[in-house]
Amino acid sequence: MRLTIFGATGGTGTHLVRQALERGHEVTAVVRDPSRLDVPAGDRLDVVTADVMDPAAITPAVAAADAVVSALGHRGTGPTTVCQDAARGIIAAMTKTGARRFLMVSAAGMVTDPGDGPLTRYVAKPILQRILRNNFADMGRAEEEVRGSDLDWTIVRPPRLTDKEGAGRYRTATDRSIRGGVHISRADLATGILAMIPDDATVRRHVWIAH
Repeated sequence: MRLTIFGATGGTGTHLVRQALERGHEVTAVVRDPSRLDVPAGDRLDVVTADVMDPAAITPAVAAADAVVSALGHRGTGPTTVCQDAARGIIAAMTKTGARRFLMVSAAGMVTDPGDGPLTRYVAKPILQRILRNNFADMGRAEEEVRGSDLDWTIVRPPRLTDKEGAGRYRTATDRSIRGGVHISRADLATGILAMIPDDATVRRHVWIAH
């Protein structure tokens, strides 16, 4: 496949780029600072420097993509519109070019779901939602942008991310949370996302993923 990846210099994005290349895909990594991309150059890797908030700047990067993945996020805890603005820019660029398949990494912690156990629902998530209220509000608005689009979207909701080596295994659930799913490595998250891309059952669905 021809994949366009936003957030390619982040933890999850780096794994996505590396694993996609290992699987033989062609990758366009859209970055703001190419020096931060920790992936060796290669014939199947195209690095594009562009501002994701500018649809015109990123339009060429998504024009020929079989799928577009956003692993963007906000590093701080203050008020932000990064995720919403990025989603809006990507959607506009994809709509203009006719690209259809879009996967966006969100967060499991922002949503309280019937699948949550009592400890998660009444203790862990309320604490997390207070600490990360600005981040989650931004992600929520980004999700609304995605759901309101005409794209073949998948919203991916992982729990706490770790930098452990990939275990090569993970659990997923569609439109509901995963009981006991409190963490996942970025490597396994990337593996799961790549597996979702051609899976029609994940189109226009929210997919939880966890160990």
